[in-house]
Amino acid sequence: MRVLVADDERLLADTVAEGLRRLSMAVDVVYDGEAALERLTVNRYDVAVLDRDMPGRTGDEVCRHVVGAGDGTRVLMLTAAAGIRDRVEGLGLGADDYLTKPFAFAELAARVQALSRRSGPALPPILELGGIVLDSTRHTVARDGRLLTLSSKEFAVLHVLMRAGGRLVSSEELLEQAWDEHTDPFTNTVRMTVMTLRRKLGDPPAIHTVRRAGYRIVS
Repeated sequence: MRVLVADDERLLADTVAEGLRRLSMAVDVVYDGEAALERLTVNRYDVAVLDRDMPGRTGDEVCRHVVGAGDGTRVLMLTAAAGIRDRVEGLGLGADDYLTKPFAFAELAARVQALSRRSGPALPPILELGGIVLDSTRHTVARDGRLLTLSSKEFAVLHVLMRAGGRLVSSEELLEQAWDEHTDPFTNTVRMTVMTLRRKLGDPPAIHTVRRAGYRIVS
């Protein structure tokens, strides 16, 4: 999944982003509302984590933009205000969830994962296809009962392919959904990641390559 984190507390934003990347999410980070609006105009995100109290363009304004765009991006609002009235106001803006600072990262991550499942067609946390079982909650993958050890990017790529349910997924789609905005679109990182993932999945080959078109899971 792809996530936008917007918070003017730079250390907090960077720490949250790094933690989500360890869970195989593609994360872009900005430190003000203006930059958040720019990213949302250019990129499609599954979830936007917004600090409500950013200076200048506030999280409220950014949230209104997301809701008005209607592209399915889910909003998790962060704030230091713990009152019920503040939470009600935040949800009233159209935010999907609300988390008060300080928070435990494990809770934030669980909320982001839950919201991401609502950003598109409903999908279960456990996906099965071609003998492969991917558990997005426990962050585990097994094939024919054999537990696999995957890197965060390998897991992310497999998750995108599994979500496609056997549909062809282009390299561009994989870049969009599994990598952040700093990845060179002309790099061979997708091909190399798929190569190592295919090797770890073992025989018979589980990922089929369609030349100049993309990849799909063989069911």
